[in-house]
Formats: sequence, C-alpha cells, structure tokens
Amino acid sequence: MKRLSILLLFLLLSSTASARDSFRVCWSIYVGWMPWAYGAEQGIVKKWADKYGIDIEVVQINDYIESINQYTAGEFDACTMTNMDALTIPAAGGVDSTALVVGDFSNGNDGIVLKGKDSLEDIRGQSVHLVELSVSHYMLARALESVGLSERDIQVVNTSDADLVAVYGTDEVTAVATWNPLLNEVASMPDSHKVFDSSRIPGEIIDLLVVNTETLEQNPALGKALTGAWYEIMAVMSGEDDAARAAKTYMAQASGTDLAGYEAQLASTEMFYTPAAALELTNSPRLKTTMQNVAEFSFEHGLLGEGAPDATFIGVETPAGVYGNPQNIKLRFNPTYMQMALDGSL
Repeated sequence: MKRLSILLLFLLLSSTASARDSFRVCWSIYVGWMPWAYGAEQGIVKKWADKYGIDIEVVQINDYIESINQYTAGEFDACTMTNMDALTIPAAGGVDSTALVVGDFSNGNDGIVLKGKDSLEDIRGQSVHLVELSVSHYMLARALESVGLSERDIQVVNTSDADLVAVYGTDEVTAVATWNPLLNEVASMPDSHKVFDSSRIPGEIIDLLVVNTETLEQNPALGKALTGAWYEIMAVMSGEDDAARAAKTYMAQASGTDLAGYEAQLASTEMFYTPAAALELTNSPRLKTTMQNVAEFSFEHGLLGEGAPDATFIGVETPAGVYGNPQNIKLRFNPTYMQMALDGSL
C-alpha cells in the first residue's frame, strides 16, 4: 500500500511539474499580426492571462524568419507565422506545432508586378525578383500554373525584402513578386501592372498563431487565454466606433504606416474577426487540399528536410483528415479553442 502511495505521489508530481505559469509569445510586423501589439499594449493579453492565473510575455521580433527560428529552438512557446512557414520550419525541424488561432488569409496582399507588360503570360522568360522560398514564391508558382507555365519558364532571383523596392526602381528589373506594403509601392510606380495577386488563390496563404503542441496539451490555460484575448481584440478593431479607429491607428503607427495605409492593407486581407469565420476555413476540406499544395511546393524546393522522400513525409492534421504521414504528424490545425470562443466557454 505504501509503495502504491509513493507511485501515486510520483505520478502527481510528474504531471504538475509539466504545468507552467509563465509563457512567451513572439510576433513580427504584418497587417494580420499587429493586433498582438495592440493587445499587449492595452493589457488585453494580461487580462486574459490573469483570468487563468498565468503570465504571458508578448515580444516583437523584427526579423520574421528569425522569430520562427527562435520559436523552433524553444525560445518561445508561440509565434505568428504563415501555414507554409509552419510546415517548412518548425514541422520540418521536428517540432510538433498546433495552429491555435487561424487569423486571416492573404486576399491580395501578395502579388506579381510587371513593368511595361500587363498580362501574366508576359512573365515568360523574365527574371522575377522575390524573397526565395517565401509565401510569395509559393504564390508565383501557383500563378504560373494557372497559365500553363512553370518555374522553368522564368528565372527566380533571390532578393531581400529590404531591397525589393529599390531594385525594382532600376531599368534592369521588370518583374517582382512580393507582399504589402511593398506590393502597393511597386505597383504604383510608372508603367507597372499587378498581373496576379493572392485573391486568385483565396485561403491558401494563411496567417496563424502557432503554439508548441506539447506545451499546449500540458497547459490548456495558455490556449484559452491567447484565444480569448485574440477575439476580444478582434471585437474592438472590427467595430465602427472611436475605439476601433483608435485601435487600428495604434496598429498602423506600430507597423510604420498611417491609418489609411493600414486600412488599405486590411482591404486585401480576409480577417477572421469572429471564431465562426475562422472555423469555416479551418473545418473545410479545402484546408487539407491547400496543405497538400503547400507540401508539394515545399518538397519540390527542398524545404521538408534532407530525409524527406516525398511531399507526404510530414503529417498535417486538419479537421477534415490528415494529409501526409499519420505516423509523423508535426502540424495540427486544432479548432478546439476557437470553438470554445464561439460557444462562449472561454
């Protein structure tokens, strides 16, 4: 009996040892992730953390890829990223991650601009400057496919996002693929034409808040607090009153633009202001197809790791089923917490 009591005590201590009360979340500047800056500054994240007796530190990382790398290395418990980057960085690196909040999808925020030409077919034979292996590269591949072309018909020139606008301003560069606010800037230059954008592939470039799966499973309070905070922020910024204007003005200034500039970016972003809207995409069979497209692109470009034999190497779990290897699931779209927000049970 004594040995049984000791065993029960050991199991109890083991389970409580895995539970934590302090967490770190990182984000980087992008129209769909600025709400985290506002939520941290206004104390909304703290309010929800306090509700569940935990502490959540929200940290801005200036370099987007570096933020994901730090999350993958375990420096943060959660991080903002796209669905493609969630697959090709943490998942490909062996870190099991969960898309806790499906926040929006690019609905025109990524696009292709040609100089002196106004048709996508005219891209054949051109050198296209872009951030190689980014979501804009994925969009380019999907665009080429739509007109019967492939990357063999163009030349990709890897260019830093910090240099894209200046490079496009030279006479030598006639084609770029990029995202906002850079996209709007290059498209407004003389004799420039936006020939394709992400509104043609709706729901494929998705912006997420990703959480380490093991951390989430051991600390459901973290999932509840982050989800609750997100939808409170969404309720504020989606309004038509002074509070909404103030919230979006703060987000605009924090991202280096003004209210008009931020609202222009919002116009080409399909924000999911309600959990019902987020769940519609998350629960749709279309999500599984999208992740198949992303996985195939990623495999073709060597982004799933050296040991990946094919695009199905990594399992991606969605409510509509698993794409890829069910024995190697490393990315999960879990609607549980968004459903709780919809049901008012957070």
